[in-house]
Amino acid sequence: MDLPLARAVGRVLVLNGPNLNLLGTREPAFYGSDTLADVEKLCQDTAAANGLEAECRQSNHEGGLVDAIHEARTEFAGIVINPGAYSHTSLAIRDALAAVDRPVVEVHLTNIHRREEFRHHSYVSGVADAVICGAGTDGYVFALTRLARLIGGGAR
Repeated sequence: MDLPLARAVGRVLVLNGPNLNLLGTREPAFYGSDTLADVEKLCQDTAAANGLEAECRQSNHEGGLVDAIHEARTEFAGIVINPGAYSHTSLAIRDALAAVDRPVVEVHLTNIHRREEFRHHSYVSGVADAVICGAGTDGYVFALTRLARLIGGGAR
């Protein structure tokens, strides 16, 4: 195993996009009352329960998200991403994910298919190994559980 891959084993990146730093106060009827800190704690606990270590990051900037995805090539075994509004607009994030040879699980707190029509299409979904939407913060639990199976080679 080469050194970069050795560093990545067991480490996963949980990446949150624009406006997710406002969780808990932004449109609680849609997004609930949990804060980003609550979500990050949930992710770290879920990852640990699955034998993984989660590093959580959030950026409102497309380039910051792309840089983090590029870093995953050598530092992480997989990615859980909630790209927020960039799901519907960013070819750069889609292309970065396609270029990283790591499993990717896309997550959305709300069911994007029950919202405004412009939210129904996600560029990220086409390169993700799984997509979870509409489960609230439980979606992160499902995403990390699935990612653990993908990393471990299980296809259940």
